[in-house]
Amino acid sequence: MTLELYFHPFSSYSQKALIALYENGIPFEPQVVNGPDSPAGQALSALWPLKRFPVLVDGDRTIIEATCIIEYLGLHHPGPVRLIPEDPKAALEVRMMDRFFDNYVSTPQQKVVFDALRIEADRDPYGVREARAMLDTAYAWLDKTMAQREWAAGDHFSLADCAAAPFLFYADWTHPIGERFPRVTAYRQRLLQRPSFARAVDEARPYRKFFPLGAPDRD
Repeated sequence: MTLELYFHPFSSYSQKALIALYENGIPFEPQVVNGPDSPAGQALSALWPLKRFPVLVDGDRTIIEATCIIEYLGLHHPGPVRLIPEDPKAALEVRMMDRFFDNYVSTPQQKVVFDALRIEADRDPYGVREARAMLDTAYAWLDKTMAQREWAAGDHFSLADCAAAPFLFYADWTHPIGERFPRVTAYRQRLLQRPSFARAVDEARPYRKFFPLGAPDRD
């Protein structure tokens, strides 16, 4: 039975799951959620009341959250690229870095973006300053961490890089990394050159006009 993925191409968490699928050439039926009233949006609502994506459907199994989707694919639809190491200690490092990118890059980045979507009276300047400060702290920590690493958790592309790719991509649009953190900038470029992520970026290009802070003319 064909896998179904409910997602949107411009969504960072959707891209995280897409990278895992593309890395291993796993076939799936795309269900693009173009709004809550779209056919995929209505089907998603029936599958998952919180209506957040990505959501993977495999027969009678519904898997929520990008990290869990990637773990599920590794268990039930493995391919040549192992995104979670078999060694428990190496796997722990991968999972730790995955949580870092989710909590300390994606979360503050989305705080800034969501604030920009609000009407002026409902905006939270203090919260935005806090989010930008967290991004600076995260960039600085990552810059040191990447000193001896090619990929987020070491020498091999992993779940952590599936998270890093879209989150650093949009974070740099939101709060530029710049020349302050050269290792982070170089790592972001390596991610953009990875065919799986390059494909996800290209598929999302038609939606760039919807980025509320204005998508830069690059990448």
